[in-house]
Amino acid sequence: MPTIFGKSLALAGIALCVLFGGQALALETPGGPVILTVTGDIANTNAPGEARFDRAMLLALPQHETATHTPWHDGRVVFSGPLGRDLLDAVGARGSELRVTALNDYASSIPVSDFRQHDVILAMSADGKRLRIRDQGPLFVIYPFDDEPDLLNETVMTRSVWQLSRIDVR
Repeated sequence: MPTIFGKSLALAGIALCVLFGGQALALETPGGPVILTVTGDIANTNAPGEARFDRAMLLALPQHETATHTPWHDGRVVFSGPLGRDLLDAVGARGSELRVTALNDYASSIPVSDFRQHDVILAMSADGKRLRIRDQGPLFVIYPFDDEPDLLNETVMTRSVWQLSRIDVR
């Protein structure tokens, strides 16, 4: 288990990557279990050809909330996690499309413009509770459906991947 000093260095490394997203910077190595791997056309890595993130690294990115109804939940749910665009900045993503893949190998394509134009969250919690695998976690791509009702359509719903584990930037 990393020390507090080690966690501080990891957080500082992520912050530098976010600040200098266009430049090639190495990300810190995850200290815990990897929950997200980003590959493809990225500038910032922490393993050969990929950027691996544990929960602490994702929590170190700016956190956002969206309160929305979804087709998969009863009532309005408050989701929180980093914005997709902040993750793209952290890895120095240069592509125009994302291939997102779940733990069960379900995959969908998301235009990078979705992450840039909408407050799409990589939800890590729902109503203040950590998303577990049985709760569609550890990561769930959540669009702001209540704020932008036009997003509630079949195309976008197929992009709302739960149990997200990989993103390939193309």
